[in-house]
Amino acid sequence: MPEIDLPGELLPGDLRAPAGADNPADAGARHGRGREAFSRFRANRPAIVGAAVIALAALMSLAAPWLAPYDPNAADPALRLAGIGTHGHWLGLDAQGRDILSRIVWGGRSSLAIVVSSVLAACVASLGLGLYAGFSRGPAAAVLMRVVDMLFAFPMILLAINLATVFGAGRFTAGVTVLLSALPYLTRVVYAGVRAERDREYVEAARALGASPAAIVLREILPNVLTPLVVYGTTLCGGMIVYLAGLSFLGLGVQPPTPDWGRMVSEGAQVMLLGSAHVATIPALAIVALSLAFNWLGDGLRDALDPRG
Repeated sequence: MPEIDLPGELLPGDLRAPAGADNPADAGARHGRGREAFSRFRANRPAIVGAAVIALAALMSLAAPWLAPYDPNAADPALRLAGIGTHGHWLGLDAQGRDILSRIVWGGRSSLAIVVSSVLAACVASLGLGLYAGFSRGPAAAVLMRVVDMLFAFPMILLAINLATVFGAGRFTAGVTVLLSALPYLTRVVYAGVRAERDREYVEAARALGASPAAIVLREILPNVLTPLVVYGTTLCGGMIVYLAGLSFLGLGVQPPTPDWGRMVSEGAQVMLLGSAHVATIPALAIVALSLAFNWLGDGLRDALDPRG
């Protein structure tokens, strides 16, 4: 019987090679694609600026005890509402006489920690939900996605109020609200990616070779949905920075005495009519800058990792 040579495009490289074998051609191709992606990212100036702003914010947050020039909760009533640059306070003081720069540094620490950890947790959860619902064709998967759709429709501010009633306002309430706000979006991204990949020829070839559903999902489909998940998760962090600030503005986020940007805006808004606009404007600018940085970084990652869009 003559040997049949299947077209190369029907089988991905890892299926044509024996299990555990290292294909030098595939490794070289991956290395080349990685260099091209890095070159595209490096040429994207907004993405570089966004990455630099996020790196600076993370560094300031980690080094807050050493970088903050003053105790963020130490008040000097004699200098309350002092302007920018007054008496060595580079960004001025708030209505209680606390150094705004020190509170910005410490406030960024709580904002970054809550948003990044919550979005990361949502990414992990969305992988499990999206992979199962996208690859499975049973009624359980359909019910699961309807629950995800319900999360889209549910007002998360109402959830935050209910959580605050039960557990009290604070980091836990803010973190859970951010996680549940991000979860349906990320699950939809993974679900759509799995649905797009599950009937492709290389997946059918893996089935024909006897690969189990778990092996197909983990070895073939998962790598193809990670890129959009990373890109969207990064961009979503920008929106969650603003959302977390909104929770704190309403008193549902991080509670005193821990500094928080949203609460700083809320407190500053009360004294804007007294001619001290800097008290609210400076933390608001910090929120906008960090949110834009995550959006620019996400756009840069998308253009670098998926140049076809």
